[in-house]
Amino acid sequence: MDLAPEELQFLSIPDVLRESISIPKRSPKTFYLITLALIFPLSFAILAHSLFTHPILAQLGSPSEDPAQTRHEWALLLTFQFFYLIFLFAFSLLSTAAVVFTVASLYTSKPVSFSSTISAIPKVFKRLFITFSWVSLLMIVYNGLLIGFFVLFVIAVDNHDALLSFFSFIVILVLFLGVHVYITALWHLASVVSVLEPIYGLAAMKKSYELLKGRVKMAVILVFGYLAICALIGGTFGSVVVHGGDKYGVLGRIVVGGFLVGVLVIVNLVGLLVQSVFYYVCKSYHHQGIDKSALHDYLGGYLGEYVPLKSSVQMENLDA
Repeated sequence: MDLAPEELQFLSIPDVLRESISIPKRSPKTFYLITLALIFPLSFAILAHSLFTHPILAQLGSPSEDPAQTRHEWALLLTFQFFYLIFLFAFSLLSTAAVVFTVASLYTSKPVSFSSTISAIPKVFKRLFITFSWVSLLMIVYNGLLIGFFVLFVIAVDNHDALLSFFSFIVILVLFLGVHVYITALWHLASVVSVLEPIYGLAAMKKSYELLKGRVKMAVILVFGYLAICALIGGTFGSVVVHGGDKYGVLGRIVVGGFLVGVLVIVNLVGLLVQSVFYYVCKSYHHQGIDKSALHDYLGGYLGEYVPLKSSVQMENLDA
């Protein structure tokens, strides 16, 4: 990002994507190692998850006459799901921490290396975890509403109530396409705030909400595009690799599976870069100047470096 801070607010979506894609060129080795160590395992797990759970679900779909066997399959499925969610959660936050910290280091001309990024992750991870916990509470409320209206929709259809069915369907559509995408954008921006500013958790979510004002449309388009691409990759993987054994053969499934994992790795890396760049766009739009020297010192705090007291004050008062 060689543009002046005040010019970042004028970036369009194609400009944001171009800026994001160009960032790894400034430290290719660091981003290569981050991708290999963090983003690749995350992307592989997301797609391979259905590959491992499909046989178990198929067995549960045709229950065995032996109750013990059925209990064993359920226990196996729940155990696998538990460890999968832990892995997904951990590597998602680790990838976010690594990319946001590295982009910020490049932005402030701080020396960048994979070892320094990894060294900073433990302190960054705690802040991201607290923010993620608050987002999770918000998602629980959202999912409760979504499930409630879905049940209402099923009941309305069963009772042939056209008006109630239409109302429930519209609410479900708004909740999924509108609220879900907005919460995702809020979470991604709050994650960047948690790393780069001395706030996290509920305070980071509030700051994210304020930064999104005036840039909601751009955020929604970016997040919806990301989710749509991920859904397309996941759907293709499911139809070809998981369920396409008879049609595509082993070799074809391996080739397609490997290709889709590679595509998802690129999509996830670009997505993380975009959320970092989008943070600076929002700051610029609200005329909140970023003191690069203060941010440089603040990032050094994650590495155990001495942080001047004035840097903390500057980081808390970045309004130009």
